[in-house]
Amino acid sequence: MGNDSTNPKRVPLNPNWAQLQQKLKSDAPKPFKPSVDSDRKTQESVLGKRKEREDAEPTSQKSILTPVTNDCSLTDALAMDCEMVGVSSEGNKSALGRVTLVNTWGNIVYDEYVRPVERVVDFRTQISGIRPRDLKKAKDFQSVQNKVAELINGRILVGHALRNDLKALLLSHLKKDIRDTSEYQPFLKQGRKRALRDLASEFLGIKIQNGEHCPIEDARAAMVLYQKNKRAWEKSIKEHFSLKKKKQKRKNKKKQKANLNQSEVAS
Repeated sequence: MGNDSTNPKRVPLNPNWAQLQQKLKSDAPKPFKPSVDSDRKTQESVLGKRKEREDAEPTSQKSILTPVTNDCSLTDALAMDCEMVGVSSEGNKSALGRVTLVNTWGNIVYDEYVRPVERVVDFRTQISGIRPRDLKKAKDFQSVQNKVAELINGRILVGHALRNDLKALLLSHLKKDIRDTSEYQPFLKQGRKRALRDLASEFLGIKIQNGEHCPIEDARAAMVLYQKNKRAWEKSIKEHFSLKKKKQKRKNKKKQKANLNQSEVAS
């Protein structure tokens, strides 16, 4: 006996209904599949924006000691710094090992290693930064001395503890033309002189002399300190020498008057 429920007869599909289903399928939104080119453009766009953000933010602050120009010409003011080496039998006597001069903008106008007259016993590398190889082709002391004397003649000389540098060079300089950051009154602390690194830290907000000293950096630091205080500094210098001149005039008048009185008594 056959079972009709297991093999039902299929009802033919209405042609209109089949057409409607086909249309609905064709109108349905297709899933988005990014192409290779599209994906590459998207990635480049994101990377480009990241790069722009990085460029907009400075990676590191520019040092205040970095020259703003490339002008290496001689200016009315030059800053000098020297590094010493040890001579004599025990190496406790200082001799010039390197001298550097920079102009108003901090650009180098002269930088030479110097071969001392006496034999070097202690290169003092930890501070001076000078090594034996540096003095192999160094210039002789006299030629360096003559060149420095020529460069600073008639110019304002800026530096820190310049008395020591001039002593090492066996040179002198007019006191009215010296701007020594170790002696400028506003830089003193309770009347005492301070190290250049302390002045650079307090007044310029920078750290120098961390390890071996760099005479270029030290000379630039002294020059920036001078330039930042130039107006007040020059005013104090002018007032000092004006007062000194007046005192000298009064002293000369008293001396002339005393000599005149002596001559009258003698007559």
